[in-house]
Amino acid sequence: MTLHVEWRNGADSLPSRSLVFVAFPGVGNLGKVAVESMRELNDTVELARLHLDALPPQANLDEDGLLAPPHVSLAETRTPGGRSFLTLTGAAQPVDMSLHGGIARQLMTFLQDHDVEAVVVLAGYKIGADRKETFAVASSSAYRIDLEGLGVDVRRDEPKSGAIGLGAMLASTGPLYNINSACVIGTTVGSSQDIMASQRIIEHLDRWFSLGLKLPDDGSAWLIERLTEMAPASTEDLVKELTATHDASYM
Repeated sequence: MTLHVEWRNGADSLPSRSLVFVAFPGVGNLGKVAVESMRELNDTVELARLHLDALPPQANLDEDGLLAPPHVSLAETRTPGGRSFLTLTGAAQPVDMSLHGGIARQLMTFLQDHDVEAVVVLAGYKIGADRKETFAVASSSAYRIDLEGLGVDVRRDEPKSGAIGLGAMLASTGPLYNINSACVIGTTVGSSQDIMASQRIIEHLDRWFSLGLKLPDDGSAWLIERLTEMAPASTEDLVKELTATHDASYM
């Protein structure tokens, strides 16, 4: 596999010691929608597109109406509160799960080369409707202490069956690259229209990391539209396929 970096908008590197929020399509698309919400509602510039051989071979129209090959988008967001952070997201994950580890290594090596400080993956966790929670899981004791110092609800016993997918590989391998890494998880019934779960993730990130975000209105029509657009049928099918032999949470 090869990684081809296409720098955008005059960029040729990443801001030093950046915090990166990462999300891909997964359970309920909660993390993916949270990233897109933060990008859309705040001042955001795409810095790079990372082209990976293993992504599904589907070219799509980008925001400029141009046909773009499959890629992962890396952007910088500046908030009204004066904070800056990066987001990394893509339209799809490779269906072949044997490729997820290799892609994660490529992405983490790229982020390490650009002096990224922390990678925080955003994901959904399918569970009963009576639980409406947002929490984090860290990949090192040191980062867990740091997160708890910020007031983050860091769990040690969930997700009980582990996690699979590209997001899970990124969230767990940070220590191998001297990068802090963790996963922020929102509970959901699994629906691709779980508006309030997406809203909770965004609000918790804003509070925990003191981002000063412009937030979507509670239950806003814009958030509903984004959730509806994001493959409400195919996501459920993909999760079923990838988790057919075990109970791990798909990220």
